[in-house]
Amino acid sequence: MKKTEKLKHKPGIVRLSISRILTIALFTACLLARPPLSLAQDKAIHGRVTGDGGDPVLGASVAIKGTNKGQTTNANGEFSLVAAKGAVLIISSIGYASQEIRVEDNTTIKVQLTAATKDIGEVVVVGYGTQRKKDLTGAVASVNLETLREAPNTNIGQYLQGTVPGLNVGIATVAGGTPPISIRGRVTLNGNQNVLIILDGIQYTGSLSYINPDDIATIDVLKDASSTAVYGAQASNGVILITSRKGKINQKPRIAFSTSYTNQYPTVGNLKPYDREGYLNYLKEAFYDKAYLGPDYTTPNPNFKIEDVADNSIRSPQGGLLPNNYDWFGEGTNTGTIGETNLSISGGGDRVTYLLSGSLVEQKGFIINDKFKRKSIRANIETRPLSWWKVGLLSSAAFINQDGAEPSFGSLQRMTPLIVPYDTSGKLIPFPMNTLEPNPFTTYNVDDYDRTNYYFANIYTDIDFPFLKGLNYRMNFGNNYRLSKHFFSSIYDAGQTGRAYKEFQDYYDYTFDNILTYSKTFGSHDITATLLYGAVGRKFNSTLSEARGFPRLTLSYNNLSQGNIQLAQSDAWEENLAYQMARVNYKFRDKYLLTAILRRDGFSGFAKNNKYGTFPVLALGWIASEENFMKGVTPFNYLKLRAGYGVTGNQTSRYTSIARVTTSAAYVYGDGGTTAFGQQVASLGNDNLKWERTKGMNVGVDFAAFNSRLSGSLDYYRNNTYDLLYSVAIPGVTGFSNIYTNLGQIRNAGFEAALNYNVIDKKDFKWSATFNFSANNNKIVTLTGVDANGDGKEDDLVSSSLFVGKSIRAIYDYKLDGIYQLNDTRIPGFPVGSVRIVDQNKDNDITQQADRVFLGRQEPAYRMSLLQTFSYKAFTLTLFLNSVQGGKDGYLGNNNPSFFREDNSIRVNNLQGIDFWSPSNPTGKYPRNISGSRAKIEPNMYQDRSFVRLQDVSLSYNLATSLLKKFKAQSINLYVSGKNLYTWTNWEGWDPEANDNDGNPMGLIIGGRPVLRGFTVGLSIVY
Repeated sequence: MKKTEKLKHKPGIVRLSISRILTIALFTACLLARPPLSLAQDKAIHGRVTGDGGDPVLGASVAIKGTNKGQTTNANGEFSLVAAKGAVLIISSIGYASQEIRVEDNTTIKVQLTAATKDIGEVVVVGYGTQRKKDLTGAVASVNLETLREAPNTNIGQYLQGTVPGLNVGIATVAGGTPPISIRGRVTLNGNQNVLIILDGIQYTGSLSYINPDDIATIDVLKDASSTAVYGAQASNGVILITSRKGKINQKPRIAFSTSYTNQYPTVGNLKPYDREGYLNYLKEAFYDKAYLGPDYTTPNPNFKIEDVADNSIRSPQGGLLPNNYDWFGEGTNTGTIGETNLSISGGGDRVTYLLSGSLVEQKGFIINDKFKRKSIRANIETRPLSWWKVGLLSSAAFINQDGAEPSFGSLQRMTPLIVPYDTSGKLIPFPMNTLEPNPFTTYNVDDYDRTNYYFANIYTDIDFPFLKGLNYRMNFGNNYRLSKHFFSSIYDAGQTGRAYKEFQDYYDYTFDNILTYSKTFGSHDITATLLYGAVGRKFNSTLSEARGFPRLTLSYNNLSQGNIQLAQSDAWEENLAYQMARVNYKFRDKYLLTAILRRDGFSGFAKNNKYGTFPVLALGWIASEENFMKGVTPFNYLKLRAGYGVTGNQTSRYTSIARVTTSAAYVYGDGGTTAFGQQVASLGNDNLKWERTKGMNVGVDFAAFNSRLSGSLDYYRNNTYDLLYSVAIPGVTGFSNIYTNLGQIRNAGFEAALNYNVIDKKDFKWSATFNFSANNNKIVTLTGVDANGDGKEDDLVSSSLFVGKSIRAIYDYKLDGIYQLNDTRIPGFPVGSVRIVDQNKDNDITQQADRVFLGRQEPAYRMSLLQTFSYKAFTLTLFLNSVQGGKDGYLGNNNPSFFREDNSIRVNNLQGIDFWSPSNPTGKYPRNISGSRAKIEPNMYQDRSFVRLQDVSLSYNLATSLLKKFKAQSINLYVSGKNLYTWTNWEGWDPEANDNDGNPMGLIIGGRPVLRGFTVGLSIVY
């Protein structure tokens, strides 16, 4: 819809002068700075860094603390540098806990790093900074990317599935698609439900498909209020922090190359439409009243001929049926493939670090023309003009090509094999079934140009003020820019008269953050205070030029003036945010922890009375293993208890709090008068619309036991959301149908567990396992508070499927009791072969008001995953199982491919193997009604979607050191992998996780898309 009002800058939302603030900050720093002195005598240091099993750690960073000097280890884990006696070396590497070593008289140093998965000293990314995992008071989890890099994933979202408890990731069924992602379930009805993505410290508003997974160093997930509150109301649904790879100080150039190729096939290989023979038998069963003799209709009728009941569309002019056996499904699908190549170079000197990378991905889906091509580049550069001052650029660009349009997958499944898509001259037949069902290839034989260019950049400066140790200022200026072009033409559109259009879209946003941090240690006290002041601005524009009714489309979309009807429309919007945040992290005696946060958010989408919202959070932690009474008497070498409570917000959509206008119908003043166009108010504003508020509590335990052989975390959380943003129906006498307001309360609670266990840890053989478990449930506590019928109970919003005391996606529907057989006594309006609905009030009638009951819910009861890694010398085998379970009555989905005999239904094909009822198959599961009259009600048929999936398997081989030296490489890795190899489920049809655009499973219903099984071979080389 074209918007007739553009949001202007709202009062209370401050626009910042970026250049002025940056100039003042840098000028002040330069005036007050003084160079540090160094009088100690330097000496040469040689060392070797190894892992737990004594194997060398390649590429570990060895830096001199407080300076910009350092080195990286070679393939043997060795390094050499010059340092003064008393200097402290910081040794770190991805996947390992950092160590600090003081330089003494010795000139040779040996360092053994401990795997980060076993060590609470691991540093993780949190909002506006980093923290040791040991010091966290919130629910923060890190994704183990290294174990899944060999899987055929073109989208970061696909890496996340099942990796972190509480992080719920679905599945994508289109090439390059982003799966649905949520954290800890729903905490809102109509408010923002998107997880906040932070890329290199900046809010990321693009698709995850634009990011090259090979560029990513770490992914951290923030789940509770004490960890997400620093990002304010936009983080009400959780936060995913993505950090890209960077170069290292004094690292020689590191060149990394990888390439892989994948073939993909549907996980459900036998779900195809009938061929000619199968279709004719399917048609025969549709006329069992004629094909078989009564009264039981199980004895074949010798006089039955399929030609007698066939539709004219499949009859031959010469008599009989058309001789064709056309494979519509086969012609509209192909083997899916993924080709991926990555190249990067990184390194650094004393003052500059860099990473440059490029990637090319080309994915071809199972359906023809389901294509995704991505060219991406990245440049991460940081320079240190002074020892206390860093300036950097984190930038990337992605160029997406999704040219071409698919044939209609649903129509491919419905087309009978007796007809063909082209006539004898090769011209496409628009309606080959002589119905309104179009030829599926009319959406394929088009000219479609679909390109998106995406640009991201964070320009930052980081100053450690030398006049006050521990004081740091950082400025982030982040930018997201997207430019989309979609050009299209089809001679089959606009009633076969032809249609073409050109659409341009551009989107831009900026994030400007000023972060002041002060850290101080005095005695047994450690304190870190952070102040934040920032703003976000977003703009969108689109223009569409369209023409219809072409004499011919030889120039495609390149000359719209040839169309008889020419149309144009445009759209634009703007929104702004401003925010402030204060955070204090306090630690006493390295065992008592406190985190306090106060965040204030302002959003232009709210009306004048509630432009800003303030949200406080408090969290506590106790490292019990540091107490003397715990040491030596328990199996725990680390045990931390933590608890947090806070308030977070959620914001409305833009324009929902203000009255909006639209163009009204034209009016002619008198006979022969001119036509006048006006505007009218289309929606009511609400000056009192306010922020949703979620009051959340999280208690957790982090532990490591048996010398860190077993480690993990347990969390329980409970969130209550008040002042829900919702569109409420109002009486029509007002002139409007609804108004956006605040109402009700919902509750969300759950439990999470993450366990890591090193089963075997020998020099040549290692076996580790990671188990994740999460359970979540939600409940509507109250809605409108109205009891209109006076029964003493608050009324439900039945038309919106919202019920007090039930889950948000509760199923209130008919209970079923099989299929009506030939001789059954039937309720009026339900013929033989239709579904028997339980008559709840025994009145011999089925109505919505009297006969619906609560059957369960669509949300799952719990999720779990098991990752196992086996390493033997140079071989590594990884197995990953993922599961979603519904429990007693959860994770239910409609799966009713009911058959009703009519003209259209006998023309169309269907999927093989559906267990339809018939007199010869009285135990059939799905209804087949041939009466000529539809059942009074054709109900949903719910099935359990629970499954266990062998999601990823990979086998890799690292070439021996002697061979590496021959090729002058640091590492060469060969691997094969498989994805979605097998799924155990009672769900029938397409994959239980595969949903339509509205989030509903498709099962055996025509139009569902397959999930693909992939087999990959790949190579990675590091020089």
